[in-house]
Amino acid sequence: MTETAKRLTQYAHGGGCACKIPPGELEDVVAGLNTAPAAPNTELIVGLETGDDAAVVRLPGSRGGLAAVATADFFTPVVDDPYDWGRIAAANALSDVYAVGGRPLVAVNLLAWPREVLPFELAREVLRGGLDVAAEAGCHVGGGHSVDDPEPKYGMAVTGVADPAALLRNDTGKPGVPLTLTKPLGLGVLNNRHKATGEIFEHAVATMVELNRDASAAALDAGAVCATDVTGFGLLGHLYKMARASGVTAVVDAAAVPYLDGARESLRAGYVSGGTRRNLDWVAPHTAFGETPEEDRLLLADAQTSGGLLVAGEIPGAPVIGELVPAGEHPLVVR
Repeated sequence: MTETAKRLTQYAHGGGCACKIPPGELEDVVAGLNTAPAAPNTELIVGLETGDDAAVVRLPGSRGGLAAVATADFFTPVVDDPYDWGRIAAANALSDVYAVGGRPLVAVNLLAWPREVLPFELAREVLRGGLDVAAEAGCHVGGGHSVDDPEPKYGMAVTGVADPAALLRNDTGKPGVPLTLTKPLGLGVLNNRHKATGEIFEHAVATMVELNRDASAAALDAGAVCATDVTGFGLLGHLYKMARASGVTAVVDAAAVPYLDGARESLRAGYVSGGTRRNLDWVAPHTAFGETPEEDRLLLADAQTSGGLLVAGEIPGAPVIGELVPAGEHPLVVR
């Protein structure tokens, strides 16, 4: 923290990806908003239909075929340190490009700032954090946009490129394929505890600032064609979207899912965000939980910020947490 000792998380009603509009409400909002232009400039390969991580369009005239990837992500402070918040928000925004198998090229900042409440020195630290992570990703930052807002918010709009013949999509899952998770869960409860108490969890920050670049490359090298990243809708929310879009059932082995140190203890202490509970409410009618305890259900629905990739396929060094099977009574099964 800086000498101003401002706790950024206290200036926001939510934190990180837990402040997202609930998935069920969001789907109602965007329903029907999928009309193509009368004379499109290029072919839209991945759009709104399945709620994938980024939009992908084929670039006309590119030698060998090339696609542009576009996404945007921003949120309220997830940690109090402004530099770390900037790094986390940038890694999270870049993740959507990696989640579809792309490489980020250029980003622009999206900054909302309560200019009469918080000093601009803090905003500069936020932007510096975002710039450093973008530089690590080999991604230019070419300016951006800012507004005066009662609540601080930061993120990026990112443009990248991908091979249209080697994309990672959320609607291409096939039965018989294992499910791999590249980062542990529990970021939501640890971030909620940080917001409530001021305790700092360095291992959670390190997880959130880690780029999904290597995981994306490993998935492509392994021949995977189906993936998504795990963020505000939790593991179960994003997996439900994948299973529904792919027309399969996803089976999760709850005992195989990795968690960050302190996550389970923080949940037992009551540090569960409203976003996590809304996630669980959304997926519960579509999930066969069996005898899975409520504690595990909440952790599996925990609203992550800058989480890992969920890949239909095996990646060396990452745990297999389940599999895709032919469509059954429920899109999700937890055993």
